[in-house]
Parts: sequence; C-alpha cells; structure tokens
Amino acid sequence: MKKRISNIVFTKNRPLQLDAYLQSLYRSLSPQLIQTYIIYKVELFGEEYESLFRKYPDCVVVKESDFNSDFLKILNRIDTKYILFGIDDVVFFDSVDFEVIDQTFDNYKDDIFGFSLRFGTDYIKSCGDPVNQTAIAGQNVYSLNWKQGRTSSTRYPFELCATVYTAELVKKIINGTMNNNPVIKKFFSPDAAMIKALKKTKFARKLLKSLGYFFSPNTLESWNCRWCQQNSDRLPNSIYFQKNCTCAIQVNMVNTTTKDSFDGEDDLTVETLNEKYKQGYRFDVDFVVKNKPVETHGEQEYFKLIRR
Repeated sequence: MKKRISNIVFTKNRPLQLDAYLQSLYRSLSPQLIQTYIIYKVELFGEEYESLFRKYPDCVVVKESDFNSDFLKILNRIDTKYILFGIDDVVFFDSVDFEVIDQTFDNYKDDIFGFSLRFGTDYIKSCGDPVNQTAIAGQNVYSLNWKQGRTSSTRYPFELCATVYTAELVKKIINGTMNNNPVIKKFFSPDAAMIKALKKTKFARKLLKSLGYFFSPNTLESWNCRWCQQNSDRLPNSIYFQKNCTCAIQVNMVNTTTKDSFDGEDDLTVETLNEKYKQGYRFDVDFVVKNKPVETHGEQEYFKLIRR
C-alpha cells in the first residue's frame, strides 16, 4: 500500500516522550498510511534511542549533523501528497479519520492551508474566533480564518505539532523563505569556508538567517510562520479541523537544567525521565485518552508514568 502521509518528527533528549508519541500516533492513524522520518539530535541517551528505533524499523532515522541540510534532504525525497510534522512531546489521544481529511483537501483545495489535529470547536470558540461549519463525508468539519486569528494559536499558521499540509504547500513555503541564488548557496551555506570561519560569531548566524537557513525545529517553525504571515496574500485562508486529537504535554525542556516536581518528590529533568525509561516506566497514554485535553498544550496534570 502506497504511503499517503510523510510524517517528519523532531527529537532531542526525550526517548521516553518520543516512545509515547510513536505509540499514540500509530493508535490514531494507521501505520499503512504513514512514512515517518525522525530527525534525531544526537546528544544524550543514545542507547535508549537506539533501542526505541529498533521497535519501529519502518521509521527512517536521520542523525542530525546540519539541521537545515538534513531537513531539506528529507523534504526533497518526499513523494506523498501530505506532510505531517511532529514534536517528541506531542501525544495523540483520539482517532483521526484520514478519509475526512483527504476529502476536505479535495473539496476546499483553493481555501485550505492545513488540517489541524489540535483544534476543537469549544476551544476555538472560547478564544473568540469565528468558526464555520461544513459537512464532509457525512461528518461535521470546521474552519477558521488564520489571517484574522484572535489568539497566538489561531493566527500562527505554520506549526510543527499536529497539522496536515500538502507537500506542495510546505515546499512552496520553505522555498519562499530561502535565497535560491546558486552563487549565494555555494558561498554562504553553513558548510562554506567563510561561514565555518565565522561560526562562533553572531554575525554568521544573522547572515544565515537572512538567507533563509534554519538551525532547529524552533527556527524552522518560527521563521516560516513569519514568512506566511508576511505573505498571507499568496496563501490559502483557512485552517480546517474536526476535533482535538493531540496535545503537547510540556513538562520539561530538552536541556539538563529544567527541574519540575513529579508526584511531589522527583524531578522531571531529561536525565531523571531517561532513568525512569530505563527502569521500564512509560508515559500513560491511556490516561490522556480517558482525560482528553481541550487545549493545544497541557502540563503536568496529564503526565503520568506507568511501569510496564
């Protein structure tokens, strides 16, 4: 069966959370539909990551060397109609009807920017954004105009947590942010001698940024989102959605200094969670399924571990 969605996932220092992402993803969307690519920042917990990757042999794992180049190589090899992005602290907690998504894109191809899996009607209405309703395959589907969004979430079109885009649109956006002059690319790429010589200076980063290079998932998202906002007249108006199926469960940052309480006694640094992971603890996806979040981001109340 030909894959229909290319899923590009970003991870660093979070094997426990990536395990939950992959487990919950394939419970909500058929593995037969998805080709997953994982860009893995090699820093800590290599042994745990390698063990996890062996559980998902169909995933294409790319050990990050230069984020910009690694991402573009994946993007250039994609031949599916759709692209879904993922971050390792996202969890899927409800079913996803791909046929509804596919038909929505077919029916509204001139109007649809993306199909969000993180928006629900109650949440969007509580934000004050107008919601339009339509019927797709006998089911209710909703839309909002991101160009008139009233919150930081609803006016932020290019996000990397849980929105399905056409590959054509993603490539258009990425191409729009980059300077495609071949001479510029040759002499001012991250691998160019001059840039390497200036690598430790702020000037090198500013120069690369001005040419459309990105250094991490954060800059990939924020810089391309800004381009969309500045070029909104060149892009479709609407984000479509049906129900909130995912939530980013944010309990730590991907560094070694963030400390949060866990059950009042432990901490939630990446080191502590990795030790829990080695001991057989896993994120309790079923708890989130039973206690569905209504917002796009959740915190400690949804973060439960169980020992398997």
